[in-house]
Amino acid sequence: MPPDVPDDLRFELATVAGDRLIELVEVWASQFEPADVRAVLENPYCDEGIVRKLHAVPRLLALYEVRALLVRQRALPLAWAVQLVPGLYWRDLSALASETRVRPQIRRAAELRLAERLPALAVGERVNLARRASPRLIQLLGQDRNPRVCRALLENPRLTEGQVLPWVSSDSVSPAVLRVVARDRRWGSRYPIRVALCRNPRSPTEVVLPVLPLLKKPDLRAVASDRRIAAAVRRRAELLAG
Repeated sequence: MPPDVPDDLRFELATVAGDRLIELVEVWASQFEPADVRAVLENPYCDEGIVRKLHAVPRLLALYEVRALLVRQRALPLAWAVQLVPGLYWRDLSALASETRVRPQIRRAAELRLAERLPALAVGERVNLARRASPRLIQLLGQDRNPRVCRALLENPRLTEGQVLPWVSSDSVSPAVLRVVARDRRWGSRYPIRVALCRNPRSPTEVVLPVLPLLKKPDLRAVASDRRIAAAVRRRAELLAG
């Protein structure tokens, strides 16, 4: 911060109210750093007028950290906030898509932007995203054939059984992904998941055979009669069904 700026300015920005806050923003905004902007935005007396003043300073709007702060502000006009979304990094987009305090329109815009970028993300980035993805993004990541992404997605607290079942039932799912689901402590022990794994012809035989004894007889008969499934699995299911 330039030397002519008061040392206690940031503290004052976070605590003063009314006209004094407006005065400080008008006088010093052109010299603000991102931490100063954060102090203003966290001030309970910060209103739409002040947020508009911050948005109107070209130097501030050129700073990525400031744009990432402003887009979360309900006081910022919605159209302006939506315009800031495309320029955000994937980590901030992921945070926006998952934050319930953020306006629904902003969350949706962040999800759409992430969906567009998903194919270009590295495996490690997709893994990190999978652990905290919003429900809409979970659907897209569920189509990922990489076992690492699948393993991370299974750790996501937002994931539901209704989302896992279509993956393990899919004709295009990777056998490696099915192996990950079957061995997962949380999901591999659920009965509907076990049935779906056993009935999917793409499930590796070594994964299915230990699960078959855990199925009920009607489900065993369904496996035994499905000609798409490996012969060894069908014979074992037939024996277990009696």
